[in-house]
Amino acid sequence: MKAVKTLEQVEADVRQLSPPQQQELHEWLENILEARLELTDAFKAENEAGKKEIAEGRVRIRNP
Repeated sequence: MKAVKTLEQVEADVRQLSPPQQQELHEWLENILEARLELTDAFKAENEAGKKEIAEGRVRIRNP
């Protein structure tokens, strides 16, 4: 049976990775979290509301 690692054990393992491996892990996690966000109903609703506001001309342009 495979043992489940604690968050602390995973963090310790990540610290032992090389910088390029840590960057690869970072990108992998970012993609997973982004995909999860994109698939939520709340995200879809927010996106549709934004599209509606743009279509209605209710936008604010910011100048840096």
